[in-house]
Amino acid sequence: MVVLDRDGVINRDSDDFIKTPAEWQPLPGSIEAIADLSRAGFLITLATNQSGLARGLFDLAALNAIHEKFRGLVENEGGAVNGIFFCPHGPDEGCRCRKPATGLLEQIEAEFDLSLRNRWFIGDSLRDLQAARTHGCKPVLVRTGNGSTTEKLLKNNGFIGIDVFNDLSQAANALLSCGNKD
Repeated sequence: MVVLDRDGVINRDSDDFIKTPAEWQPLPGSIEAIADLSRAGFLITLATNQSGLARGLFDLAALNAIHEKFRGLVENEGGAVNGIFFCPHGPDEGCRCRKPATGLLEQIEAEFDLSLRNRWFIGDSLRDLQAARTHGCKPVLVRTGNGSTTEKLLKNNGFIGIDVFNDLSQAANALLSCGNKD
């Protein structure tokens, strides 16, 4: 299994939020990378903060339409997305699911009846890496989205020696070369 953040890892991020399927644009190579992982036997899950719901910028129907577009693109490449887990809360609501909290990861474990310990969690922000580390996942950073900015913060936040890749395609290739689907 591999856990992926969404905005900035799979698709272009926006300070104005991704509110419609038309605004959701995959990063070059990301869909193919996910399909490659899926075809190799990896379960693909997303763990994504979606505070635009709490802010009233889009509704659940729009979010579902975005995710249907995403799933369709991966399926067209011969892969599958096994689960999408999202936090609908705003940053000040104090929920357990908003990364860097680990509630989304707990939901994934419950849904698939497995442990995420030592499984890859690929993200582009410090909160992704913090959630991964707190939950025992293997934090992996991509430089897309907020990743280049996050990379400058790694050492001061105790992230020494983690894997950093230019994009999801490069990270997926490294994971595929390991051959370990656990």
